[in-house]
Amino acid sequence: MKTQVGIIGAGPAGLMLSHLLHLEGIESVILENRSREEIEGTIRAGVLEQGTVDLLNATGVGERMMREGHLHHGIELQYNGIRHRVNMHELTDGKSIMVYPQHEVIKDLVAARLEAGAEIYFSVSDVTLHDVDSDSPKIRFKHDGGEEELSCDFIAGCDGFHGPSRKMIPDAIREEKQQIYPFSWLGILAETPIANPELIYSNHDRGFALISTRTPEIQRHYIQVDPSDDIANWSDDRIWTELKARVETKDGWKLPDGPIIQKNIVSMRSFVCEPMQYGRLFIAGDAAHIVPPTGAKGLNLAMSDVQVLKRGIETFYQTGSTDMLNRYSEIALRRIWKAQRFSSWMTTTLHRNFSHSSFERSIQLSELEYVTSSRAALTSLSENYIGLPLEWESPKSLLV
Repeated sequence: MKTQVGIIGAGPAGLMLSHLLHLEGIESVILENRSREEIEGTIRAGVLEQGTVDLLNATGVGERMMREGHLHHGIELQYNGIRHRVNMHELTDGKSIMVYPQHEVIKDLVAARLEAGAEIYFSVSDVTLHDVDSDSPKIRFKHDGGEEELSCDFIAGCDGFHGPSRKMIPDAIREEKQQIYPFSWLGILAETPIANPELIYSNHDRGFALISTRTPEIQRHYIQVDPSDDIANWSDDRIWTELKARVETKDGWKLPDGPIIQKNIVSMRSFVCEPMQYGRLFIAGDAAHIVPPTGAKGLNLAMSDVQVLKRGIETFYQTGSTDMLNRYSEIALRRIWKAQRFSSWMTTTLHRNFSHSSFERSIQLSELEYVTSSRAALTSLSENYIGLPLEWESPKSLLV
């Protein structure tokens, strides 16, 4: 088997990269260790930045998103029992976010790739990478009981944090930077009506809570819990009691409850691998970075990664130049670190760290008071939440 770009992973990064390359007439083959049913059926949250919405629409895969997604012009920050709306639409010259789950994005991209005749191998196993520092890298894998080898010009490792691609970058040049947070999220899917027109981020003495939405009938909510906690300790009644305590307001707003159809606990961490390339191997998405979900950046960073990678590959086939490919890590990491900064700020500002002193707790609440009373601070929050632009050249300082 031979192709121009071998892509490992059929998540948002791998599928969108294949789609973008196809639009430029560049061939690719996708290898995925899960079945199609599994990747399309694994329910994942999704807050899409303006740039991601624009990308999906511009490349012809945004029709269902625009029909079924929920367009939000802002979010609400809550502390001390009072809610403060952040009008991001106004503060960013008309930009907005789209609440549209990640697995729905995957469904749309899979359908588009298969309709275009793409080669996607689902349920592969024993994937290994070879000769990535040569001009003819190879991927070996098993599929339908047989051993296969895919020769390609480039390999895109879009295979998530636990995939084999990142570890092919030699230890001597690979630096992995990580931050583990002292709390986790307990998330639920519940059969209730929509609780609020926009997302609610609540800082409470008992811990953080997030009120989100999924469909008109099913909602997604989260509460901060201890990382060592067990989901078995959380009955449905206990979850609703805790959620209501953390999001109900002084003016009497009440959270509607209902049957919980799914619940789980997820850890909170930040992770970045530098560099994101070695030889003819380039990693993207969760293979290269993880962000805590507070800032809603995971899928969006994957989409920006592959736009940079696509441009580098396109330039190579058009001109033979590797200059853009050589700068892939440099360009992608600028946006990644800014998203990490914002996600870290959102996480530490909104979550209750129970090891903090009363002084530190008061500083946290003062930070929220400043943000919600300063147009400059609200604009900064909005610009980051809506999504910063890709910087193809080094940014220039505004300081003189």
